[in-house]
Amino acid sequence: MAHGGFQGGGTRYFDPRLLMQTSEKPMIFASFAYRLGALGFLGGSRLKADGQLNAGMQDQRAALAWLQQYISKFGGDPSRVTIWGESAGAGSTMFHLIANGGDTDGLFHAAMGDSPSLSYMPDFDSDYIEGIFNDFSSNADCGTNIDNDVLSCLRSAGLAVLTNAWNALVANRTATLYNFAPYLDGDFLAVRPVEGFTSGRFAKVPVLFGSNTNEGAGWSAGLPDQSANTANANTTEMTVFNFLSGQWIPFTRTSFNHGLDLYPLTDFGGSFDLQGQQMYGEARYICTAGLITAGATAAGLDAYQYHYDNPLLGSNHGDELQAMFPPVPSKADANDLALFAAMREFFTSFVTTGTPTSNSTTVHWDAATDASNDGNPRILFHPGAINMEQINSRLNDHCAFWHSLAGEMQI
Repeated sequence: MAHGGFQGGGTRYFDPRLLMQTSEKPMIFASFAYRLGALGFLGGSRLKADGQLNAGMQDQRAALAWLQQYISKFGGDPSRVTIWGESAGAGSTMFHLIANGGDTDGLFHAAMGDSPSLSYMPDFDSDYIEGIFNDFSSNADCGTNIDNDVLSCLRSAGLAVLTNAWNALVANRTATLYNFAPYLDGDFLAVRPVEGFTSGRFAKVPVLFGSNTNEGAGWSAGLPDQSANTANANTTEMTVFNFLSGQWIPFTRTSFNHGLDLYPLTDFGGSFDLQGQQMYGEARYICTAGLITAGATAAGLDAYQYHYDNPLLGSNHGDELQAMFPPVPSKADANDLALFAAMREFFTSFVTTGTPTSNSTTVHWDAATDASNDGNPRILFHPGAINMEQINSRLNDHCAFWHSLAGEMQI
């Protein structure tokens, strides 16, 4: 499942040949498209009464059902389907784990995810979701949710009209990176991730999830709202708060102040930008990989976690995909290439055998054993230094802080 914040991306950019050539055992790589943004994740009470909530997630479910029906025609085994994605794609695999109360419907037997996104997940009829609906529908000249013909108007509108309405909505929400994502619909998605994985309400299948060192880097710099853009010269503590609250709308200043005690500015050389990056990267991605692997470990499942760290080629969000899909970066050195080969071997062997193994390294990727400490231990994917590592107490404290705010932040 592709990345793109549930708003962009496509399947054509992910050439699977490196993965296929690396896999020791035969495997099939299947990718599929699903509706994005307003077309896939518009919500509201009107759609609940007459329509489909979380249509983008339902598209994915339909694609997985198609695989069950037809994969054997291509030599595949429908009982051995593993779902995998990065960013929003990893968030998608996470949501499939908690969907339907943890019932997979027999659609998959294992799940993988690179940098799973713990996005804001309000109720389908919350003021936020209804506000998104009204902004979108009024931008399309279809009125709002109080108008009887609003849905028929939207359904008869041309794609260009809908796209322009979506673009106008995004243009007016300048402190938020992604305005559309799965929300709590009370049916398919009836529990949020933190509650789901800490209460055991998820699919009991083996998992492999991980994250990168600098997950939070660069995000804020793209925001048009300078009061939430921590990369600008006039950034203050308030800018960092505005950035975070632009992504998780209910996040309070009081909670942020508690967070500052865990992320003191002195740890970041006085840089508000670096402080905000670390808070965002851990809250959204790094701690989410730990949440899933810890939950699976507590349930007695095989759960594997990784940490990607590459000083030469970068360890920002998405950089680990350089190991999986061409083109290989031109400045990759021998250590990078060896690391990439090992990563592909680990990932493909998890798909084909259920255990991540590699012939390119003597390091054994141990399953997580500590459910109380973010799915500890995890493997470190570092050029020339692949190794198992212990998750430190500092990160554990940070993740415990964010997940203690699950109710407030609606995550």
